[in-house]
Amino acid sequence: MAGRCILGVDPGSSGAIAFFWPDSPSVVAAEDVPTVGGALDPVTLAAKLRLMQPAAAIVEQVSAMPKQGVSSTFKFGMAYGQAIGVIAALSIPMHLAAPGRWKKHFRLSADKEEARALALRFWPGQGLFERKKDHGRAEAALIARFGVETGLV
Repeated sequence: MAGRCILGVDPGSSGAIAFFWPDSPSVVAAEDVPTVGGALDPVTLAAKLRLMQPAAAIVEQVSAMPKQGVSSTFKFGMAYGQAIGVIAALSIPMHLAAPGRWKKHFRLSADKEEARALALRFWPGQGLFERKKDHGRAEAALIARFGVETGLV
């Protein structure tokens, strides 16, 4: 795909990344974050980003979630930090977007199914958001689109 590409990141080891081309808004590429041993694989993520060469990245700004265990909070924080570190190490300009901010832009609630349904409307027939578990991919794609629509990138 030619033209400027924007990276959207739904953080965590069960998160996702998406590549959005503002010049071709009907096209998006999204996938689950690469993992190894149940944790984010920063080496594979870096290789993917080198290949796609995004002009900028929008990363969902996250924090610890209430009632989440210490171990899962640590694992989530590690994946978030690794993703930000990889993006920074590759000198990709990065912006953080609070969940409330990007979801409000699209008039979404915290219900992940709403994000998936909206992604299916924006990008029908691409097979990226068909399964219920593809909500991370949907959110990553919407986060990238948010960055473009709001002028962050």
